[in-house]
Amino acid sequence: MDTYRIAVITHIAAGSIALILFWTAGLMNKGTPVHRKVGQGYLLAMLAVVLTGVPLVSASFARGQVYGGLFLGFLLLLVTTSCWMSWRAIRDRRDRKRYFGLVFWFLAGLTAVAGASVSLLGMNIGSGLLSIFGLVGVSIGIGAVRGWRRAGNDPKWWLKEHYGAMIGNGVATHIAFLGIGLGRAIPSFDPGKLQLVAFVGPVFVAIIAGFWLNRKYGGKPVKRRVAKPTAAALSET
Repeated sequence: MDTYRIAVITHIAAGSIALILFWTAGLMNKGTPVHRKVGQGYLLAMLAVVLTGVPLVSASFARGQVYGGLFLGFLLLLVTTSCWMSWRAIRDRRDRKRYFGLVFWFLAGLTAVAGASVSLLGMNIGSGLLSIFGLVGVSIGIGAVRGWRRAGNDPKWWLKEHYGAMIGNGVATHIAFLGIGLGRAIPSFDPGKLQLVAFVGPVFVAIIAGFWLNRKYGGKPVKRRVAKPTAAALSET
């Protein structure tokens, strides 16, 4: 068995495990020790997905499949950015300046630029779905700026950053599973309908999930108020 074949098998196995752990963590009570352990397992599985995905991207370019290589490369970038943000949001929840540091802005900016490029590529080759998919990267860049601006007055900024990044992870994971894995598993499935389900479905579900999580955990930013001196306090001065 050659190296490429090993990478493919490992990539599929890691992706399957990540998909299971994603839903396991998503359906559990948030913040519990078990939830954290499952989340850590998910991130480790996604790390394996990224590492084994690199030779797959290289193989696509080597075969002359430029569009396929660009798509897979962008997908890996999305996953890498979202995994880093979801992990660091928990680790740096008491130090937002450290979280919104150089690595954060580098990944957010690179993902946004890559997403805009993918959208333009989709427009040039007449792929509406690819154009829409690229907007996921643009939305991450916009979300990064919005998250940074609200963090100063929002004690739950780290929680929103965490589950927002996990939603982005879910979008990328399900697009890969539905658009690539399911198509190979069921070759008789109509390619046009499969692409529609693979791209639009996860994005639509992500919008609903984001709205629900914001209502349940997000709350509204708390404005810091300066306490006014009372009459009793003034009389003592």
